[in-house]
Amino acid sequence: MAKIASIKRGKPSYFMSILGVTLVLFLLGIIGWLIINANKLGQHFRENVEVNVYIRENLNPKDSLDLVNYIASKPYVREYIYTTKEMAKQKFLEDNPGEDWQKVLTENPFPQSIDFKLKKEFVDPDTLANIKADIEKQTYVSEVRYQQALVDKLVKNLRRASIIFLVGAILISLVVIILIDNTIRLAMFSNRFLIKTMQMVGATRWFIAKPMNIRAIINGTISGMIAIVAVYLLIMVLEKYIPEIRVLHDNATLTLLFVVLIILGICITLFSTHRSVIKYLKMKLDDLY
Repeated sequence: MAKIASIKRGKPSYFMSILGVTLVLFLLGIIGWLIINANKLGQHFRENVEVNVYIRENLNPKDSLDLVNYIASKPYVREYIYTTKEMAKQKFLEDNPGEDWQKVLTENPFPQSIDFKLKKEFVDPDTLANIKADIEKQTYVSEVRYQQALVDKLVKNLRRASIIFLVGAILISLVVIILIDNTIRLAMFSNRFLIKTMQMVGATRWFIAKPMNIRAIINGTISGMIAIVAVYLLIMVLEKYIPEIRVLHDNATLTLLFVVLIILGICITLFSTHRSVIKYLKMKLDDLY
């Protein structure tokens, strides 16, 4: 009877284990989402760097079109707009309603231009300098402009932020792994007498560890799923009250993050559970007290 009572008292209680792992995975999920958004925000800034190519005056339409096609064919161009003198004039009038063009100017002073945005991998001070030098060699180009100081500062800050986020992610991941491991070990501590009792009646290590390992996989999956739901709901709330961050929403990346959370929950829970079982099997009975 005493042995049966001991086994009942040692019956595994998984609620606190699942709760603890869920909270830690939720924290990791939020941090992962912040890192992903920071990376996408950096890409967004890079892809909005614009280069302005001004075309020489009195150039015939065919030569202008050749220049447009030349720039459009370049691998660094993400999107471009060709603006004629008349289009530039119209834009000025739209931006300055009420202005009397005829009283201010008699001729259209705006040049033709090709304005293009770069692919993110080409946004680098040295690369941009080479792009500018190449385009300026073209006979039909009068000037090439881009915000060099802004690009230099942007690239510098993004590199610094990437290093900080990478170091932070590594440190936080290590802390998360340790927290989950400690949570599982505490849960298994209450089952040490059950494990030892099964060993004393002749059960093999595999027989003892197998059901607990299976339970660890189930618990890790449950914790991961709950954490995913919580992270997703929080993201939805944030996007509702901060609509600007919706532009960064990426279902593919979020799905990858959620899969990682489940895998991480399963792997760490399984590893910690199995290690605890083996630890208590190797201990002497007196050392369990």
